[in-house]
Amino acid sequence: MTSSATPLPATSDSFGDFDLVIEAGHSEKRYWHDLWRYRELLFILAWRDVAVRYKQTVAGAAWAILQPLINMIIMTVIFGKVAGLPSLGTAPYAIMVFAAMLPWQFFSNAVSNAGQSVVNNAGMISKVYFPRAIIPTSAVLVSLVDFAVSLVILGGLMAWYDFLPTWRLLALPLFTLMAILAATGAGLFITALTVRYRDFRFIVPFVVQFGMYVSPVAYSSEVIREKLHAGWFALYCLNPLVGIIDGFRWAILGGDAVGFHLGTWLSLAVSIGLFVGGVAFFRKTERMFADII
Repeated sequence: MTSSATPLPATSDSFGDFDLVIEAGHSEKRYWHDLWRYRELLFILAWRDVAVRYKQTVAGAAWAILQPLINMIIMTVIFGKVAGLPSLGTAPYAIMVFAAMLPWQFFSNAVSNAGQSVVNNAGMISKVYFPRAIIPTSAVLVSLVDFAVSLVILGGLMAWYDFLPTWRLLALPLFTLMAILAATGAGLFITALTVRYRDFRFIVPFVVQFGMYVSPVAYSSEVIREKLHAGWFALYCLNPLVGIIDGFRWAILGGDAVGFHLGTWLSLAVSIGLFVGGVAFFRKTERMFADII
């Protein structure tokens, strides 16, 4: 069966109307094709969220700088000075913490924002057609903006401590991609669950806060490795942020930082599994969004 409707304009290279085709047995193929055609909408939604976020805050764009700096100072004082936990090699404790905060802050912001994204855009969902996955994906894209700002701060911090990176920094995009896969997959899961069960909007902040303590953000994963048996450490590494954070530290700190180990490959597998499972679960539930939102 085929029918046509007039959807939102998709991209700047298609100025005229185009047909929306609904064909039995080809919904998946058409869906991914529509995702590409509506790519401009993805960037429009992301830019809107970035503009609104910084326009409606007292500190404006400075908050993207203050938040990671304040968290880094608190963790350095409590875990580095008071608790006396060791850094990695010759790297200053502050840089070790900040290198871990890059993927953690991106992941936590992406999951939290994506979880509320569809509910916050309920009007769009119920009135016009477009691939629904664009909405949570745009939330992940917004978090990449904060991630880029944090990278600049890290550069200034390394210059302050006169700490130079090595050739390993070239591997940073690989671990960033792992973080994007994990954040997008988890965000799609949380988004679909939040639409069906609104209680998840209260559960997610608690889970995100708890996740920071069970991930090696304020401390090195080597501390956990020394305390746990190899089997328990492998179980600990099922948290995808463990391998991702270790990878970021390996790429940024160099020296004695350990990047590629069993935990890294486990984290990669879990990140891919999260992404594939998140997409499948979101696709299965999104057809009911307009009815229950």
